[in-house]
Amino acid sequence: MPSSKSSGKLWDTLPALSDLLRQNNLYADKKLGQHFLLDRNITDKIASLAAPLNGVHVAEIGPDSGGLTRSLLDADAAEVLAIEMDERFANLNTDMAPVTGGRLRVLQADALAVNIAKELPAPRKIVANLPYNVGTKMLVNWITADPLFWDQMVLMFQKEVAERVCAAPGESAYGRLAILCQSVASAHIAFEIPARAFTPPPKVDSAVVVLRPLEQPFPKLKMLGELTQAAFGQRRKMLRASLKSFAKRHDLDLIAWLESCGIDPQARPETLQVSEFQTLVETVK
Repeated sequence: MPSSKSSGKLWDTLPALSDLLRQNNLYADKKLGQHFLLDRNITDKIASLAAPLNGVHVAEIGPDSGGLTRSLLDADAAEVLAIEMDERFANLNTDMAPVTGGRLRVLQADALAVNIAKELPAPRKIVANLPYNVGTKMLVNWITADPLFWDQMVLMFQKEVAERVCAAPGESAYGRLAILCQSVASAHIAFEIPARAFTPPPKVDSAVVVLRPLEQPFPKLKMLGELTQAAFGQRRKMLRASLKSFAKRHDLDLIAWLESCGIDPQARPETLQVSEFQTLVETVK
């Protein structure tokens, strides 16, 4: 078992991240969506959102230069599993492992293929600056896991994706992703991070989202996903038009079904509450 003892403040004892990158001739790979976050103030703030971490096993995705990894370990995480696809940064973080009191484990792998529940004991949290190109796919995998294996997630996305996760009905960002996420977890944007905070700076700003499982997550996520995909695939259309194919597949009288759930067939999908989409799913046999 990893030691629960802190090995000291890593940020104060290890070389500056910019120096490590320069000394090892490391650069961001655009194909992997890499943008380095070297600011300790920001990584410490992200780690603090996941507090308390004492006794908690943390999965971090794409640690790259290791700034957030340092902050998580300095916040007394029992263990950090750093999942890194890029061999260069897997090696860089492995070099840091010996000074972490056995609390850092580096796994070189594609995080989409990693079963975090098998790799880490409970309690588990996921804290990560997610790669822009696969962040949404990872999130959907984690929120649709049955059963949910995580106690909290603190995730950085490009700002547009963060807004889609946390959006409320009537907002332009409201859609399938918000409904799925908010059916299993509470979600809010904790703070935004300007593009200039990264090296190299991306073209868009980022935001950090905090998700905590609901006491009773909605169980029928697969059908909810099917329903919301149909509804928002044609979001400008009224429900009586956009849900025709869904109703046909499930042998439903579309208008009668909507009205029996108290929903106006002429409503557009962005006006419905999360609970109303859930009600529609619950009435499908």
